Amino acid sequence: MVEASERLRRREISPVELTQACLEKVEKLNPTLNAFITVTGESALAEARAAEQEIASGNWRGPLHGIPIALKDNIDTAGVRTTAGTNLFRNRIPSEDAEVVRRLKAAGAVFLGKTNMHEFAYGGSSVISAFGPVRNSWNPEKITGGSSGGSAVAVASGMCLAAIGTDTAGSIRQPASLCGVVGLKPTYGRVSSRGVIPLSTSLDHTGPITQCVEDAALLLQAVAGYDPADSTSANASTDNLKIPLQCDISSLRIGVARDLFWKGLHPEIERVATAALSALSKLCRSTDELALTFDIDRTLQTAEAWAYHKEFVAQSPELYQPETLRRIRTGERVSDSVYQEKRNEQQKIRHNIGKIFEKIDLLVTPTVPALAGNIQGLLDHPETLRPLEVELLRNTRPFNVWGLPAISLPCGVTQDGMPIGIQISAAPWREDLVLAAATKYEQTIVS
Repeated sequence: MVEASERLRRREISPVELTQACLEKVEKLNPTLNAFITVTGESALAEARAAEQEIASGNWRGPLHGIPIALKDNIDTAGVRTTAGTNLFRNRIPSEDAEVVRRLKAAGAVFLGKTNMHEFAYGGSSVISAFGPVRNSWNPEKITGGSSGGSAVAVASGMCLAAIGTDTAGSIRQPASLCGVVGLKPTYGRVSSRGVIPLSTSLDHTGPITQCVEDAALLLQAVAGYDPADSTSANASTDNLKIPLQCDISSLRIGVARDLFWKGLHPEIERVATAALSALSKLCRSTDELALTFDIDRTLQTAEAWAYHKEFVAQSPELYQPETLRRIRTGERVSDSVYQEKRNEQQKIRHNIGKIFEKIDLLVTPTVPALAGNIQGLLDHPETLRPLEVELLRNTRPFNVWGLPAISLPCGVTQDGMPIGIQISAAPWREDLVLAAATKYEQTIVS
């Protein structure tokens, strides 16, 4: 994206040419990969023509001007249907843009369409969707991960230059890992969630999926910032989001929570991730072991999901996929008092997690502990889907509870050529450290 942006600014290529190239890839690849639910080709070309005229007249808005991107289909777009991957919203057309869309429009981005996803973002495979499973561009028989599976595969296959996804338990980082791209979950509250169909309001994050770390930083700069109309948005400075191309991370200290994140890994993931950790450690000051614990408690997620869906379930349960309906109904019995107790616990956890960064600067883990499953096998044996998703989200879920910024970036491949990701996190609001370390690692392995 960075190179394309510079060429657009210098008028070596036009936004129309770039958009047409992406649309041609969508036409060619989407019938197989099923990454897009809705393709807005006509309006995308109109936006590209407008961007071309603005750039030609000297009104260049910045690095996203004329760049074709995609949006996960739970992000509202005025006048363009937003389905969340469900029959319940198959014909839903919002009247207003989500805040992230408004900011991207102000930056001059071109919107190619809405990407397929796990229904209502309630899963980590993107197999369950009213519009069919999303397929991995590295191997169409494999899952993409989820719930932002369509966004990840659209970027990985070159159907768009970048995409926006959402992340409640790993739904940006996990598919980024399985699809060989970069996925960034910002600090909770860094990016507005207003206009995004929620799964769990206390855990939902919105962020970029891109081909490289610098692209993720540019996209984050465009969408980050306080939104007074969003109760989950934080009034935090965004001054530290601009990352220099050459990053010095030699003073940073890495923490490795081996018992929590590095046990029970698939052998190929352990091999590749260990090599990535070793390479990153050589770029930093020190690497130390630390003890961390995490108890999986989905009470908040299930209760908040039920709060959003209970009226829809009462009216039209048949419009949900059966497994999604089952998951949603698990929150039906959570009382208000239990919910408030869990919210208080979450606030304490988020307050206390910052203490670990008194002794370290970065927390490094494999992004996922397991390999991508086969789509047909999961469809034939649906009872195996949830256990696989739980395992795939094991290393990403804690960072949503903690509210910490975390990025997944490619660090190698399995013996059969499927990508593997490494995850880097830092203290709240320290996206600068996450991006700096990821950039330096990326530059090192590429060179």
